[in-house]
Amino acid sequence: MGNRCISVAVTPNGRADAVTRSQDGKLYFAEPLIDSMAFPDLLDKLHSDEKHVHYLQSQNGNLYSEDFFSKGEDASEFEALRTDVPSEVDFVREALDRTPDAVNLWIGGSDSVTSIHSDPYENIYTVVRGTKHFTLLPPSEGWCLEGLSHTVVSIALLIEIEKLYPHAVYIRDDASQELSLVPSLETSPVRWSSIANPDFPDALPPEAHPIHITLDAGDTLYLPVGWWHFVRQSGDIVIALNWWYDAELQGINWVWLNMLRSGDDVPQGN
Repeated sequence: MGNRCISVAVTPNGRADAVTRSQDGKLYFAEPLIDSMAFPDLLDKLHSDEKHVHYLQSQNGNLYSEDFFSKGEDASEFEALRTDVPSEVDFVREALDRTPDAVNLWIGGSDSVTSIHSDPYENIYTVVRGTKHFTLLPPSEGWCLEGLSHTVVSIALLIEIEKLYPHAVYIRDDASQELSLVPSLETSPVRWSSIANPDFPDALPPEAHPIHITLDAGDTLYLPVGWWHFVRQSGDIVIALNWWYDAELQGINWVWLNMLRSGDDVPQGN
């Protein structure tokens, strides 16, 4: 990689793309500041006592994007690593009869957390260095994530899984170098889970059946489409790769997954 510049997410608390309470007292779906830095600088920051948390988590096919598979070429900040990372997983290609939609590289430290969410992709997730700790819930238990007291009588009475939160982005003050959360006035509200730490004791109702999985270097997890996942990590520098395969949700499959997310009538988060 040499001194190639890369795009890195920066937050004050390690929670990029997560619900965060701002200084105005409101809850926002907070996106990170995206900083451009040389690859060695990211590694130095992960080894140091930086007051801000840096995480390479661009999720846009930063190793191989959809254009690579549809057009045969694309620009990547990590092109130098492609000789070490295959563009697809052979057994998944055989099982699904398709190429990935995106291949991503993740590099961070123990302060970085991925808030619980679900994706419309089949996900093959491999840890290269360090340890990842997953909390998983099947699509049928998404109702457990509203973070309130629960009394479930029938599927018609399920409380909403997610809520709508106004969008905000972290910016850096040039003078103080402090990060602040600034509302995005022209961006639509974001639908997101309303529970922050589903791995904490008593965070979920007793009816929930979370699966806790730890992946060490060399381990791979198959995460089916629609499964809720929350991720912590441990180690000074944690490196992972994932391959996303479009599930091509349509017809009855889309109807069922949407119903399990309590449909489209989503309450406000504030």
